[in-house]
This record gives sequence, C-alpha cells and structure tokens, in this order.
Amino acid sequence: MQYYLHICGGKDSLSFPAPDDVESRQWQLGLTGKETCVRSTLAVGDVSVTIYIDESLTPEQALKRLVEQYKAWRMNRPGDRQ
Repeated sequence: MQYYLHICGGKDSLSFPAPDDVESRQWQLGLTGKETCVRSTLAVGDVSVTIYIDESLTPEQALKRLVEQYKAWRMNRPGDRQ
C-alpha cells in the first residue's frame, strides 16, 4: 500500500496508506458521523500526485486549503527566520 495525502476534515495534510484501486475512503467523524474522501489527481505540467479530498470540496477549494496550510506551516517552522 502506498501513502496518499488527505485533504479531508480532521485528516487535512496527513498521509495515510490506501490500496491503489480504492476510489473513496470513509473515516470516522466524531462518535456517530463519517466523512468520505474521494480519490483525485493533482497535476502540474507532466507531473501528478494522487490525493484524497473531502467529497464536499471542489478541486479548487481543496487546492486553496492545501496552499493555506503550507503557508501556515512555512510561517511557523521552528528555527526559521521571519
């Protein structure tokens, strides 16, 4: 199993293993709920990566969330000059 980036509720920006042929995954959400992440591909030029995004997000929303999290990580890196 390969690890895939998840942009999905409580799993945002975390990598979890998934079988290569699974199109969606369900995760427990609280005590009674579930959230579903669907397989998608993020591509730039001829390079692509498979990710799982929350089924309620559009690809644009998922990318925006990913960029925002990267910016926050970048600004809060320990030992980094501001």
